[in-house]
Amino acid sequence: MNVMPGIATLSVGERKLLQDFVDEHQLFYGPDPAIMRNHKLEPRTAAEDAAMKKHDDPHLLNQVRGRVISALSESFRMVEQMGAAPGAKWGDLVTAIFSASGDLSEISPAGIVTFAGVCQYPIKFVNKYWTHDPTVGVRHGDGFIHNDSRYGGIHNTDQSMMMPVFHEGELVCWVSSTIHEGENGAIEPGGMPAKAESRFDEGLKMSPFRIVEDFQVKRDILTFLQNSVRDPKLQFEDLKVKLHACLRLMDRVRAVIAEFGKDALVAYLRRNLEDTEAEVHRRIAELPDGTVRFNTWIDSTLREPALLKVACAARVKGDRMTMDFRGTSPQLSNRSVNAVMGSTKVCFLTGVLQNIWPDLPHNQGVLAAFDFESDANSLLDANNDAPCAMSLLPMFRTITVATVSFPKFIYGLPDGAKARATVTLAAQYNQPATFVYGGLTQHMEVTGNFCADINGNGQGARENRDGEHGVSPLFGFMCDTGEYELAEEELPMVRLIAQHLATDRVGWGKYRGGLGYEQMVTARGTSMWGFMTGQSGSWFCSAPGLFGGYSCPAYPIAKVKDANVFDWFKEKGNAARFPYDIVELMNERPIESGRYVTADAGMTFEMVQEGEIYMICQGAGGGYGDVLERDPAAVMKDLSEDLISHESARDIYHVVYDRRTLIVDAAGTRAARDAERAARKARGKPYAEFVRDWVTEAPAEDLPYFGSWGDTGRIIAGSGKTRQVMDAGAIQPVFMPDPRELRIAALEARVAELEG
Repeated sequence: MNVMPGIATLSVGERKLLQDFVDEHQLFYGPDPAIMRNHKLEPRTAAEDAAMKKHDDPHLLNQVRGRVISALSESFRMVEQMGAAPGAKWGDLVTAIFSASGDLSEISPAGIVTFAGVCQYPIKFVNKYWTHDPTVGVRHGDGFIHNDSRYGGIHNTDQSMMMPVFHEGELVCWVSSTIHEGENGAIEPGGMPAKAESRFDEGLKMSPFRIVEDFQVKRDILTFLQNSVRDPKLQFEDLKVKLHACLRLMDRVRAVIAEFGKDALVAYLRRNLEDTEAEVHRRIAELPDGTVRFNTWIDSTLREPALLKVACAARVKGDRMTMDFRGTSPQLSNRSVNAVMGSTKVCFLTGVLQNIWPDLPHNQGVLAAFDFESDANSLLDANNDAPCAMSLLPMFRTITVATVSFPKFIYGLPDGAKARATVTLAAQYNQPATFVYGGLTQHMEVTGNFCADINGNGQGARENRDGEHGVSPLFGFMCDTGEYELAEEELPMVRLIAQHLATDRVGWGKYRGGLGYEQMVTARGTSMWGFMTGQSGSWFCSAPGLFGGYSCPAYPIAKVKDANVFDWFKEKGNAARFPYDIVELMNERPIESGRYVTADAGMTFEMVQEGEIYMICQGAGGGYGDVLERDPAAVMKDLSEDLISHESARDIYHVVYDRRTLIVDAAGTRAARDAERAARKARGKPYAEFVRDWVTEAPAEDLPYFGSWGDTGRIIAGSGKTRQVMDAGAIQPVFMPDPRELRIAALEARVAELEG
């Protein structure tokens, strides 16, 4: 019997032939772990080294930087003004420039950090696999597109155009333009399918491929993409918009080269990265060595209630900081709330740049200064087979992790410390709270996308003042919430209330969090329209307070079904007595024929009858500091602006005042607060006693719990008889039962019981 000799017996030449054969006949160029798990800077190239030696004048490089940032700002505005997608109109986009190796060196001043931060991965994929492939190649005038988060992305709604910039035949940098496009042909309209049970339900999954050749869009591929989505006009228009933004950015880069020389541009791109990474290490070195632990939970899979743990231990030692996410929930193989680690890291970067050190250049050098640890097959580090259309839920928690962890390191630093370069603040509301929609418009056009109210999260309270109301999404600091009148011209959606700051939707504290706004929306003029939402936070608060501040409330979805509010408005006097407030509407129930429903805010797509009302709240940020230290005058101001109720003023802030005039009784307030402090002491327990009474060995048997419980080495998944316990190093993905099948089984059992 002849046996094929082992590889060890092959000569060097034979091994090379074998490797060449394997490389040439690779079955599938899937996501490359060597690329996707590496967030560090690529090694400095010989060209970069020579350019930096030639140009070491910081003033010259700063001039180059100014030109590049101006170009990025211009290209951003081009996309914002010309883009067709709702996300383009409201600032959910970015333009960026990368080194020739693919490292993100600078983003547009008003752009979304995450969109650019993840573009390094597909650019590096193109560099590695397509540059020398004889069937592909990378040439002057090429443009590559991609959206699959497994190759680098947040989720599949975001589409990126990436173009190489050559000078005299040499690749000197890459430029990109990214838009949250929304509609992508997924199982549910709008691009963020909560119902997705596999990656094949997510619509377009574009690995990086060329769609532009010699600066022209390849119409055959464009037609394929248009044929794959519900809104082919959107796909075409925004592809052109991204292309021309990249072309403008390329023109400006060439102008920089013409003025300062190619080496000056190359030196700036690299110096920007290395200096930023060095500065972050300097700031980390000023932090005290130690560990800050912060755990949070997602309370829904968007299909059923569950407590999904997102664990974090932030460790500082010297000038290194490690974010340890071990102990997080296992991945759910047939739910859409998983995330890949490359995207998770970039969301953490957003938290650092937006809330901790906003003065730093927005580039990959910040991220490269951190280390990360995670469990494979966990919710934040899912494998490539897991659906991740709603990866925003766990990834947004990593932004909160940064916001909560860093202040505990920074708090005691002197004001002059570099690491103390910002005002600390509590967590911003961290839900993608918006209506995703789809169907046939009043103009008989098929469409699907999402609403701009996602961009108005309440900001967390700051260490010296209150948080801002509905200021921005936690994933971007320069986004708009759109003009609803314009949206209503295009879509059959009518806002009964929009951006209404409702009473007591607040994170209380010495300084209170900024409020989110309520939304009441209905449909009119179409017989085929529907909504979904993608948020959790209906039972477990989504924005924790800081240093004694209160968390924001929990927010379910509310509906008035089986009634047409437009017909009801026609009856005399009804318009005047309609309560434009969710709580009042749900409690007073003025529409007699309506069916009033509250439910988990994670709603999968459902059809809407004309005039039915759907309501959500864009939640508040967390509070900062002890509520008993809040200035009574600030409490009265909140009362006068209807931001809080008299019950909050009395029972939470313990302020004594005249309800008619809002004049504070200073002596009475001091006495009330002293009494509450005494009551706190009476309620208090020694720590050991508290732990004995509060801490349990495991979560309750009937609680659907996922993640570690005390010991991060043991991972719990599920409840009751189906509960599993796994070693953290050997997590098996969890398959969830179909909620409809469970409901059918329960109803069949009930029928059998009644028949018996």
